[in-house]
Amino acid sequence: MLFQDLNLIEPILKALKTEGYTTPTPIQQQSIPIILQRKDLLGCAQTGTGKTAAFSIPILQILHEERTQHKEPKAIKALILTPTRELAIQIGESIAAYGRHTGLKHLVIFGGVSQNPQVDALRRGVDILVATPGRLLDLMNQRYVHLDHVKLLVLDEADRMLDMGFVHDVKKIIAKVPSKRQTLFFSATMPKEIQTLADTILNKPEKVEVTPVSSTADTINQSIFFVDKGDKRSLLSHILKDKEIKRVLVFTRTKHGADKVVKDLNRTGVTAEAIHGNKSQNARQRALTNFKNSATRVLVATDIAARGIDVDDLTHVIQYELPEVPETYVHRIGRTGRAGANGIAFSFCDEEEKDLLKDIHKTIGKTIPVDETHPYPLKGGTLQDRIRQDLKKNPTHQKPSSSERNRNRGRRPSGGGGGRSSGANRNANAGGNRTGGGERNSGGRR
Repeated sequence: MLFQDLNLIEPILKALKTEGYTTPTPIQQQSIPIILQRKDLLGCAQTGTGKTAAFSIPILQILHEERTQHKEPKAIKALILTPTRELAIQIGESIAAYGRHTGLKHLVIFGGVSQNPQVDALRRGVDILVATPGRLLDLMNQRYVHLDHVKLLVLDEADRMLDMGFVHDVKKIIAKVPSKRQTLFFSATMPKEIQTLADTILNKPEKVEVTPVSSTADTINQSIFFVDKGDKRSLLSHILKDKEIKRVLVFTRTKHGADKVVKDLNRTGVTAEAIHGNKSQNARQRALTNFKNSATRVLVATDIAARGIDVDDLTHVIQYELPEVPETYVHRIGRTGRAGANGIAFSFCDEEEKDLLKDIHKTIGKTIPVDETHPYPLKGGTLQDRIRQDLKKNPTHQKPSSSERNRNRGRRPSGGGGGRSSGANRNANAGGNRTGGGERNSGGRR
């Protein structure tokens, strides 16, 4: 299937051609026709599946067609709510890319910066508003934003809004949107509170589901490095001696751990920056921009901060520390090797993390190959031997039930999807005949 088979209008097809996209991803193939039929949609999809284009392309088409058919009021007609500044910016860039020939105006608003330029743009008139909940509520309370004419409402990464404590703000905003509207709801996971919210705001929705959280892409070359905790710093420096690794995303479990890794790398002459919840939004955006532009070689991130980060040609992900929630492993390594492109994921495992690794093996249903060639093996090899014995006892890795995982962990995953990798033929996010706008970054690259 090609984009031209989805009954898209010429201005959008022209923009997609300019971007080099011809083939839609699975979620785009399923979602675009549903949205163009003006139906509500419940999408279970992670970052990296192409969901931004899945909702932004049909929204642009609907609004463009309505404006050409009859005179529309100068007001916000589509509202897209998203949990973070980074994600809002990337969605705005996608809308700019796909809508460049439609004449529609969009605006991205978020906190942490002066509201004056955002207010000025609102006064000039906006068709599509992309917003984080906090800043949007502020501007609504100051009567700079009016949602009386919204026809299309999108909630993107709803589960992360729950994780970040935004659900009450979201409910306040939805209460100000006309009840007669089309609603598009996207979430990587569906905890009970998110399912309840979806049931409350959706009207007879069509459901689209892609990429189960427990699956890892076959295009990702995964390796486990057994290493003593005190040798992880040396192992990371050893791996980064490979100059072919141009950019790498490194995951830690804590903010303090991320900062420590950055300091260690900077001491060895490797350019690195951290991105986590204690950083200001300006600092986070600057670090992300430097990483995208290759001014910074290593970006060290915690899970809550990293979700929504999408970087072209990201070939390597390194898990400096294994995640406590096994599903998060899938989200982390999904930053690379998407939609047919190749990616590499290295994971460090020390003695204290052996149970986390066993949980990951059970969740993904396969054993991650062990790299035994590195110069910092666990002393005595005790962990390797123990895990090999465990694998022989349980070779099939039956996946535990969700209730069993919840009992074991006591909380739900918060991670998200993936950065696009390079490939000769790139598909939705990389792969095939370059496809449509998988989660892209700067310059319409989300």
